[in-house]
Amino acid sequence: MWDWAYTFEILPKLGWAAITTIQATLIGFVIAATLGLALALTRIAVPATAWIISVFVELIRSTPLLIQIFFIYFVGPSFGIVLDAFTAGVLAIGVHYAAYCSEVYRAGFDNIPRGQWEASTALNLSTWTTFRDIIIPQIIPPIVPALGNYLVALFKETPLLSAIAVLELMQTAKIMGSETFRYTEPMTLVGLFFLAMSLVSAALIRATETAIRRRMIR
Repeated sequence: MWDWAYTFEILPKLGWAAITTIQATLIGFVIAATLGLALALTRIAVPATAWIISVFVELIRSTPLLIQIFFIYFVGPSFGIVLDAFTAGVLAIGVHYAAYCSEVYRAGFDNIPRGQWEASTALNLSTWTTFRDIIIPQIIPPIVPALGNYLVALFKETPLLSAIAVLELMQTAKIMGSETFRYTEPMTLVGLFFLAMSLVSAALIRATETAIRRRMIR
């Protein structure tokens, strides 16, 4: 039977845990979007690094995120990299999704007509100026939906952080369940929290798309 008294008792604790989940998601997404762009830019600006970056991207995309979290947290200290659980987990998520974001950026760069690159060269524009003022402003609008999908997916990956004892939503709910042997209420609330956060993220993404589209029309 559903216990409303117990539900209202655990709701504040899950609310605080949700803050940790949101922090992990946003920080991880910033790492993913920034590192992904850096990888894509480097691949184009320095062709000699293309094969190294391609191998790195395929290696990250071809191995499970959980293994990468374990590797950074448990194996990292063997190489002198000692991180707390939250930092290690967020870093793993960020790097994992950076590999996917880099491919999104690369597809955006590939859609730019070659004539624009040649015109920039003819005008003697530097590589940095070409990317900053001409290329990147054109690739961002079409790839916003894809990046937004990864933001929502990243939200749903944060429960993996419970594997290294990060007190996010799932870990907190599991602890509550183990203490009271009542899992229905905490697990249901966790599902509702994730549903709400995903819907809000999707709405923000659509709003961002609309704002960018209107700005381009102007």
